[in-house]
Amino acid sequence: MGSAVVQAASVSKARLWTGRVLTVLVAIFGIFDGVTKVLLTPQVRAASAPLGFDDRHIVAIGVFLLVFLALYLIPRTAVFGALLLTAYLGGAFAIMFHAGMPPFEMLFPVIFAVLAWAGLYAREPRLAALVPLRAPGER
Repeated sequence: MGSAVVQAASVSKARLWTGRVLTVLVAIFGIFDGVTKVLLTPQVRAASAPLGFDDRHIVAIGVFLLVFLALYLIPRTAVFGALLLTAYLGGAFAIMFHAGMPPFEMLFPVIFAVLAWAGLYAREPRLAALVPLRAPGER
């Protein structure tokens, strides 16, 4: 428990809250998207039809998204969850690119992945130490 206090103290309040806000935005969208897929809403069916997915595939995709998102939201598994979300979103990008979707729809999964990693990077000091955005000692 002591190490969690030390880690939290090494991130500024502003950075921590920025990370939390980004994470909440990712969570809200991910939960909405996953639940609508699991419930097979008419809008999801209509959007998935040109991509060639039948109902059982849509539900499975929604379940995977919700599991990956849960792993992302649990602090101990957040990095693993972010990796899985990135793989999921990369697949979404590839499918939309292959289907010839409009640019924003095609790039939305990429934007979503960047927001997920930005939120995690801002709130997780170990990740910032592992992947520094500048060399040590630079300002």
